[in-house]
Amino acid sequence: MENSNEYFSSINEVSKRLEVPAHTLRYWEKQFPTAIKPTTGAGGRRYYRTETVAKLITIKDLLYTHGMTIAGVKKLLRDGNLPANAAEIAVQSPAPQNANVSVQKISIDDIDTAIALLESAKNLLQ
Repeated sequence: MENSNEYFSSINEVSKRLEVPAHTLRYWEKQFPTAIKPTTGAGGRRYYRTETVAKLITIKDLLYTHGMTIAGVKKLLRDGNLPANAAEIAVQSPAPQNANVSVQKISIDDIDTAIALLESAKNLLQ
């Protein structure tokens, strides 16, 4: 980090490192107050600890790369399941509710029959 004291980084440094605007970091502070608590210095300037920057990197990855919603990340935080690295999210995700559903093989004849039935239904509705 650019700061001589590597334990703290200014909002400007973190913004450049994460490649997100500073206003996005301030928004995330409001959305994830338990995870993101910057220290404020003279004049109300925000300074982020190294562990907070790591959480911000994970949150950014979950939101931007993995397509999670703010609510989804909040749930991970609430449940204490925020991964140290967003790549771990697949390991922590619970199995889908319908994981016991089996997939049947469908033949071309079955598809042709289904199409014919749909076309008949369409003709009846017109």
